[in-house]
Amino acid sequence: MNFKETQPIYMQISDWVCEQILLGKWQSDERASSVRELGALLEVNPNTVVRSYDFLENKEILVNKRGVGFFIAPNAADKIRQFRKGRFFEEELPVVFKTMKLLNIEINEIVKRF
Repeated sequence: MNFKETQPIYMQISDWVCEQILLGKWQSDERASSVRELGALLEVNPNTVVRSYDFLENKEILVNKRGVGFFIAPNAADKIRQFRKGRFFEEELPVVFKTMKLLNIEINEIVKRF
């Protein structure tokens, strides 16, 4: 995984886990990779993975079953979409609209291209 300097590593790992869920690679009620496994796979400190998993647990995307590990929550995909939509509308879309305004790009021009 190539990490960007613009976002904390634990958030990038959280986004990666969410992508695995949205792509169907990690299914609801399935056990997530262990902290050590994911740390080794992504070549990061296990404490960074713990921070990612804790963040996702707080968002109700992962469930920690004490002594067993982390599992994908039954409604994880819906929670991810809800969280990401909020982030998109609050953080990303305003930047897009600002750029559109600066470049005199109309919405219908974007619709035609995409």
